[in-house]
Amino acid sequence: MTDVLAVANQKGGVAKTTTVHSLGVASAELGRRTLVVDLDPQACLTFSLGFDPDALESSLHDVFVRRQEVADVALPVPGVPGLDLLPATIDLAGSEVHLLTRTGREHVLARALEPVLDRYDLVLIDCPPSLGVLTINGLTAARSVLIPLQCEALSHRGVGQLLETIEDVRAFANSELTVRGVIATMYDDRTKHSRHIFEEVQARYGIPVLQPPVRKSIRFAEAPARGKSILQHAPNSPGAQAYRALAAELLHPGVVAGIPG
Repeated sequence: MTDVLAVANQKGGVAKTTTVHSLGVASAELGRRTLVVDLDPQACLTFSLGFDPDALESSLHDVFVRRQEVADVALPVPGVPGLDLLPATIDLAGSEVHLLTRTGREHVLARALEPVLDRYDLVLIDCPPSLGVLTINGLTAARSVLIPLQCEALSHRGVGQLLETIEDVRAFANSELTVRGVIATMYDDRTKHSRHIFEEVQARYGIPVLQPPVRKSIRFAEAPARGKSILQHAPNSPGAQAYRALAAELLHPGVVAGIPG
């Protein structure tokens, strides 16, 4: 069965897109056929993978408004065999208004992906930094959720709200949804504050913190401008090694945790 993971956190700047990009490349390196879905109108994932969102003829928006199928819109990622992208453009912002008028609006992405799931071993969904209808679509389409968490207090505060949204999705749209765990991003083990947040998340919310944490590095900022992930830009860097280890752990069966009651 295809594993579908939504990467979500309503706070921006916590490395959601970097996490989807890096895990997607790492999964493809491990021989898994992988689809990454850019569900954010800002199209940062699309840009980071080397595409110009303004030059694309079609995107996920066209799928949402029933003009095209996922199979017709998905693009192979240059230089990464086995990795495809379902791209975003700014038009996706208009999809939110369109989805609000549709019956079963939270299931639109799940239904669109269903015909292509047998082509992939893993689908990673990059959710926008909000808890609106696009993120709800991502959570409804997923089997489980990854939560990238910057080890800072303001980032940490939003986890409870996200878990409440996940509970709502479980109650009304996707009863099988689970939380796979937290990925600690931009981690600096030299500071007591980072270590404290890292330890407190699991204790407070009962969510596993996946190992290893992803440490801060300038390499993460350099890679998107080159249309590459850190695994391609700096393949031997600690960040690349961390995402390879996380991908290997995620692809191993049985690493799933339910939402605490």
